[in-house]
Amino acid sequence: MIIRSEGQTLRISGIVELTTANAAAFRVELNTALTTLPTLIEIDLSETRFLDSSGLGAFFALYRTTSESGGTTLRLLNPKPEIRRLLELMQMQQLFEVVER
Repeated sequence: MIIRSEGQTLRISGIVELTTANAAAFRVELNTALTTLPTLIEIDLSETRFLDSSGLGAFFALYRTTSESGGTTLRLLNPKPEIRRLLELMQMQQLFEVVER
């Protein structure tokens, strides 16, 4: 996983799978990067092949963390069709912008 801070934007990429095996590490790395809340957090899912309930839980934890302070836009980029269907089924588009680029 790659986390880059670019001004007021935090960009996350290189997530092949977000599962029970690595969701806790994802949360820790993300919380470490969130020393100050950016105005935009973009998570590129173009490489993501598998996402389970723990991965969705990690996304929801991020939403809770950022919603407490308000003003941060959360964006999921380029999910593969099967990941997009899961996000839609779980109604994650209500918490995150889901964008194709």
